[in-house]
Amino acid sequence: MADPRVELIDYYRLLRRHGYNDSHSGNGSVRLEDTAWVTPTGACGDTLTSDALVGCPLDAPPPTGASLDAALHLAVYRARPEARAVLHSHGPHAIALSLSGEDFVPVDFEGAAYFPRVPVLDIAYADYVAQSPAAVAGALAEHPVAIVRGHGVYAWGETLDRAYKWNCSLEASARIAWLARVAGIAPRD
Repeated sequence: MADPRVELIDYYRLLRRHGYNDSHSGNGSVRLEDTAWVTPTGACGDTLTSDALVGCPLDAPPPTGASLDAALHLAVYRARPEARAVLHSHGPHAIALSLSGEDFVPVDFEGAAYFPRVPVLDIAYADYVAQSPAAVAGALAEHPVAIVRGHGVYAWGETLDRAYKWNCSLEASARIAWLARVAGIAPRD
């Protein structure tokens, strides 16, 4: 069986490779029993290795070196005990459509099937570190994905593959919605 920490690196690189993160943005984690292995702060998606991941006990504050979002990941695992992975990406279409502050409602068939509504959380930059763990974990307790307005997508899954799928599916739906708007096409009910 593959080491989930190595798999986390593979999925983190896929987010980078497909344009959902720049070289040093986004983060991810995988849960192994009572520890979440989190990408380190400032991690480069092109060069990160599994030995650089930071082990974060689920019942303690994140150690030094873990991603700024480590506390958020831990809060998601506490809110969703079945979660085994959390991935955060900066898909440009999802972020662009979040700027209105309104929840995102996919207009495409698959997006609507997966996400009837995607919560968009309005967290001020100055309050992000203090407020994002509870806000994002609260949203992900009810939804597979959430968007922090102007910042990015958070998704959880029972597997890394599922968390990755939710990031990709949301960005695909956002891209379709964006294209429809640019083309002046109003979706029909």
